[in-house]
Amino acid sequence: MAIRAWLNERLERAGAVDARERAAVVWSFAYFFFLLAGYFILRPVRDEMGVAAGRDVLQLLFTATFVVMLVAAPFYAWVWKRLPRNRFVPLVYHFFVVNLALFWLLLYLDVSRVWVARFFFVWVSVFNLFAVSVFWSFMADIYRTDQGKRLYGMIAAGGTAGTLLGSSVTVTLSVTIGVLNLLLVAAVLLELAVYCSKRLEHAASGFKLSGDEDAPGEQAGSKDGGMLAGFRLILASPYLTGIAIWVALLSLAGTFLYFIQRDVVAAASASPAVRTQIFAAMDLSANLLTLLLQAFLTGKFIERLGTGVAAAVLPLMFAIGFAVLAVSPVLGVLVVFQVLQRTANFAFSNPAREIFFTAVDREEKYKAKNVIDTAVFRGGDVGWAWAFAGLRSMGLSAGSIALVAVPVALGWAALSFWLGREQERRAATANSQVSVTSNGGT
Repeated sequence: MAIRAWLNERLERAGAVDARERAAVVWSFAYFFFLLAGYFILRPVRDEMGVAAGRDVLQLLFTATFVVMLVAAPFYAWVWKRLPRNRFVPLVYHFFVVNLALFWLLLYLDVSRVWVARFFFVWVSVFNLFAVSVFWSFMADIYRTDQGKRLYGMIAAGGTAGTLLGSSVTVTLSVTIGVLNLLLVAAVLLELAVYCSKRLEHAASGFKLSGDEDAPGEQAGSKDGGMLAGFRLILASPYLTGIAIWVALLSLAGTFLYFIQRDVVAAASASPAVRTQIFAAMDLSANLLTLLLQAFLTGKFIERLGTGVAAAVLPLMFAIGFAVLAVSPVLGVLVVFQVLQRTANFAFSNPAREIFFTAVDREEKYKAKNVIDTAVFRGGDVGWAWAFAGLRSMGLSAGSIALVAVPVALGWAALSFWLGREQERRAATANSQVSVTSNGGT
């Protein structure tokens, strides 16, 4: 109750939230807060497992992640087609909580610990994509484009605050209660996210505005098909194809940097504890900076400069970072690069990318978006992981590979500007159609 009262006071002072929207924004904030708090308890453990596994095994784990995602996606589509949103969203998170309990039990009983740890690496990577994709699909389902520009920064700040909690819990409790028991803490946080999603469902039903085609909580549109239907929707739309390419390039940049990070951090320290501290320190630094920007700048930045400029911040940051890393591939440069690119992503480019989906219909939001967030992103991870290995086998150093990525990042930035213009055009067309409808077609 204290958190809710504090948020209501901040929203009232900000003046950017309509009275009808306030409860929904508060619950959206809390939902994302608990979701990412749970994930950021698990993430440092996964990253350390990746370093310990070695480069060759890491590529196999990336491939396994993609295969598992391909197997899981049809089940996701099958459940989505048969359940309304108010049942579908909680079911997804309850399933992940059961998974965490099973991992805890297997590790507690010391059953094939090495293989369980590898499965856990894959599971966390799949969980992150599906859990966050469901959240942002929910947001795109509730908020219109104009609302997203005003509100997504504040909502994203909830996730950033959650990452701070998750990282801090991991650092402080991993010694006192043990890494294993952190899985149970993460499970509790996911259940709190489920509670908030249910409260959000109720709150969102109170501000359905004229011109909305689909009421929150309804399963509108065709339910035919699954992943193949999502791919068909993407290929039929240059706009969705552009978003898919944007995400594929995000995967390229992130994967290359992740593999360079593995080499740099492994060279910096042989201690698992020290490496875990390095990962946690990067998370905490990036999350603190992101929270400050989201609280005071993100909403105004996107509203005034547009989604294209906001989406381009991340690729431009990657272009600069890769250029510097090419000259000096050392730990200090890597840490600064990671902190700045993560900040650029979560403070500007990720909210902008999610706003892109407010300009598509509801079937595209769930089917095409899920394919982009899962198959395209994780498929890109696998392809780029093997591409990185190929470049290393050709004798290229980490610095040389970073240099190769610079022009790719610049092309990615150009795509961001095009998507921003197309999103604005689609939003303007939708608003004009709503205006004609509300005026009786006159």
